[in-house]
Amino acid sequence: MPPPHQKPENVLKRAHELMGVGQSQAALVLLHEHITSKRIRNVPIASLEPVMILLVEQSVEQKKGKLAKDALYQYKNISQNTHVGTIELVLKKFIELAEEKVKTAQAKADEVQSSLETTASATNIDDLEATETPESILLSTVSGEQSRDRTDRAIVTPWLKFLWETYRTVLDILRNNARLEIMYQSTATQAFEFCLRYSRKTEFRRLCELLRNHVQTAAKYSAQMHAINLNDPDTLQRHLETRFQQLNVAVELELWQEAFRSVEDIHTLLNISKRPPKNIMMANYYEKLTRIFLVAENYLFHAAAWSRYYNLLRQSASMVASGLGKKSDNPVTSEADFSKAASFVLLSALAIPVISTSRSRGALVDLDEAKKSKNSRLTHLLGMSQAPTRAVLFKDAMSKGLLKRAHPEIRELYRILEVEFHPLSICQKISPILAKIGADSDMEKYVTPLQQVILTRLFQQLSQVYETVDVEFVENLAKFPEPFHIKRDTIEKFIMNGNKKDDLAIRMDHATNVLSFDADIFSSTKASSSLGLTGSSDETSIQKLQNTPSDIVRTQFSRLTKALYITCQYIDPSFNESRIKARDIAFARASAEADEEHRETLARKEIIQKRKEEASELLARKEKEDATRKRIRAAQLQEAEDRRLAQEQKEREDRRLQAEMDRLRKEELKKQIADLKIGPKTLDIDLENLDNVDSNTIRAMKLAQLEREKNDINEKLRVTGKRIDHLERAFRKEEAKKLPLDYEEQRQKDIATYQKTKAQTLMEAEIKHKQSLELKHRLSRLIPRYETYRQSVVERRHDEFEKRRRDAEKELVKAMDMRRKELRERKSRERKQRAEQERILREEEEKAAKIAEEKAAKEERIKAEFAEIKAARERERQETLEIIALQKRREEEAEQRRALAKAAGTSLSKEVDSAQPARWQPRREMTESNSQRTNSSTTRGSYPAAKLDDTDNGRPPPLPLVGARTGTSSWRDREASRNLQRQASPERERERPLPSVASGEKALKPSGSAGKYIPLQLRKKLGQ
Repeated sequence: MPPPHQKPENVLKRAHELMGVGQSQAALVLLHEHITSKRIRNVPIASLEPVMILLVEQSVEQKKGKLAKDALYQYKNISQNTHVGTIELVLKKFIELAEEKVKTAQAKADEVQSSLETTASATNIDDLEATETPESILLSTVSGEQSRDRTDRAIVTPWLKFLWETYRTVLDILRNNARLEIMYQSTATQAFEFCLRYSRKTEFRRLCELLRNHVQTAAKYSAQMHAINLNDPDTLQRHLETRFQQLNVAVELELWQEAFRSVEDIHTLLNISKRPPKNIMMANYYEKLTRIFLVAENYLFHAAAWSRYYNLLRQSASMVASGLGKKSDNPVTSEADFSKAASFVLLSALAIPVISTSRSRGALVDLDEAKKSKNSRLTHLLGMSQAPTRAVLFKDAMSKGLLKRAHPEIRELYRILEVEFHPLSICQKISPILAKIGADSDMEKYVTPLQQVILTRLFQQLSQVYETVDVEFVENLAKFPEPFHIKRDTIEKFIMNGNKKDDLAIRMDHATNVLSFDADIFSSTKASSSLGLTGSSDETSIQKLQNTPSDIVRTQFSRLTKALYITCQYIDPSFNESRIKARDIAFARASAEADEEHRETLARKEIIQKRKEEASELLARKEKEDATRKRIRAAQLQEAEDRRLAQEQKEREDRRLQAEMDRLRKEELKKQIADLKIGPKTLDIDLENLDNVDSNTIRAMKLAQLEREKNDINEKLRVTGKRIDHLERAFRKEEAKKLPLDYEEQRQKDIATYQKTKAQTLMEAEIKHKQSLELKHRLSRLIPRYETYRQSVVERRHDEFEKRRRDAEKELVKAMDMRRKELRERKSRERKQRAEQERILREEEEKAAKIAEEKAAKEERIKAEFAEIKAARERERQETLEIIALQKRREEEAEQRRALAKAAGTSLSKEVDSAQPARWQPRREMTESNSQRTNSSTTRGSYPAAKLDDTDNGRPPPLPLVGARTGTSSWRDREASRNLQRQASPERERERPLPSVASGEKALKPSGSAGKYIPLQLRKKLGQ
């Protein structure tokens, strides 16, 4: 039988009692069992809230995060559909308590550390070497930690771990309820601040992955009540704000991989969002992208991000100036900000390498597809339609007038590098600018890529003018002031990397210190084309001093084509006339169609505008309908919630009134019981169970008890009155006379005992003191030997300890080597297993494909057999139809022959009928009708033509039985008629006229078909 259910108030009271006697763990278990019980679903939330708060407090106090997690999940399931405020209150309390514990632990660690430092610096001159015990020295040597680290690990780290688990628990509880979404986002923000404050990089990665999983699984719980709806603009906006906070923390912690994933998450949410993001958020987005790309040394997309950032600043400034946007939603756009942004746009664009000279695998691995995919992803992250290039970025910057807004040194740097580049004076001109850039901490990062660009430009110019140059000459040309000086090995590394990627064609002779440029006019390398540099660079950005031999050879046909074209213009005047005529016709057609095209463009613009307005109206109407439906739904839910709350309030009020009435009744009864108490005895009534007791019952019980007490007292008084004990009084009188003598005797005995005990104690102490002195004098000679032995033991044990420690280190190294070996073997086995699994999977796929092919072939054979069977059946059906048609013709011919035969025998039948009595005439008519019915039925049944008519076979027709039913003749008459008819039949055959035979012969003309059937009578006639 399960234990009875307790009320939350009683559980809370019992928990406080257990905590009062030091049983906090038992109190926590009691609270946890009560919250996780299935019987509390109908308990009012107001009664459970104090229980949950106390449970959370004790869980934090005892570090029982698992119990708190289970209880919070149960409490959330109970109250998430009705009272979300209490969930937020309890979870906030949970987080606040955990944070307070962390702060307390930090303060305690600081106090312990300060006390350790104070103890170490105490003025204990007598024992200075005892400040560091052997154990502390050994521990610090082995662990490599200082005392502060050990203190933090022992005191602060457990509470940090508990706080991290608290954040995870709260986020898991709040993740799939839209009504708790604000609390969810605020908790995520607190978790980010926790990771940033304590530099918890590992926990930050796990937190980002946790939030990413929550967003991905939001669709799984979309059917639940109050599920997370990412299509809701407010919800999506809150998620975006959280992701931007995540991006900021990732950048602060310098977790660039996690920052890039955060950028991808933000881009995904921006694509889902129907509401455009705020400009201030997008400015933060692009600013963080610039930092990420700069760390990744992707200078091209770094410059593109700066360009997008500057465009956003211009757009924000125009919106604020025109009043279309709020200042709070747009970044601050002062002239200094524009100047700084323009300077960074130009500087980052100038720092884009003209050729790629970074260390990589070069042409050994084809990475074109991977690079295209990566560039496509980065382009989408920047919101650009196509991948940026160096020339496009400069063109865009010049079109927007960035050169005027940039700092003077940046403008001068652009002029030197892109407009007036001179290899012999480049270093002298650019050195002051590099010094200014290097003095700025934000721009200092661009010095190294700018040097790479300068080297590229330098080798561009030198390759057009020189075939060989000295290395010292190049060093003097690329000489920069300290600390930006380019060393010789840096130049060599630059050349080697360019040659490795086939972007440069320069040979270096270390014996003569000479650089030789590729002079092969038929070279097909990228370095030979486009002035000896990579084709990835923009040819328009290369300043061409003169044509190289390779250029002359490569452009020979194009120059010949141009010369021939000009010659044709001078030799053939009609060539120019046809060109001029075609141009005039094109101009006339363009001017004639310009107005129509203009009108069509305006009409198309109006149609597009109209469609946009319709789409916006439709979207607004849809949003309005959605908002109306949501408002109606919310009103319905609120109304139902209000009704439920009112019903619960009414029930609680009724229960409260009933409880108040019961309390008043019990108090009245207790008061009556207290008023009726008389004498030492009270009523035998359970004060905790007064439900079945009233005032009359109490009064009757009290009267009965008073009567019993009265009777008892009377009986005692009667017995006491009878007893008069004189003997007791005599004893007491005699005892009073002896008491002084007894007292004096006892006093003398106590004094003697005391004197004896005192003397014995003094004697034993004196003997013990003498023995101790003798032992001291006897053992004092052994102290030096003891100290020597003790020192030897300590040294021997220290040597043993050092030996064991070295052995342990060797064992550790050996174990690590074995572990590495096992790891390599395991990886090798896994690779082999994967290869084997892939082979098996490939064989299974081939087997499945073969089975599928066999199945398809089998189905084709079955289809072919079915087709053949169908064709055979069709042929049989055609043959059957032909047979039926043939039979039908035969039946028609038989009918014709029967008609001719009947026509030929009509005269003979009349003569025979005249000789018969008059009563045979109706029978003959009936016989003819029967014969007709027989013929018709036989024709329908498709019987052979020989059985269609019995008269054709020489037999008389059957006698009709209908005449027998009429009673006109007897059986003798019918027998005589049969005999007479048989005698007359040969005569009818002989007297049949010949024309009928002739007609029969005419009717029996061969039809030309094989196996034609001929009736028996006609065959006889033909035989005659």
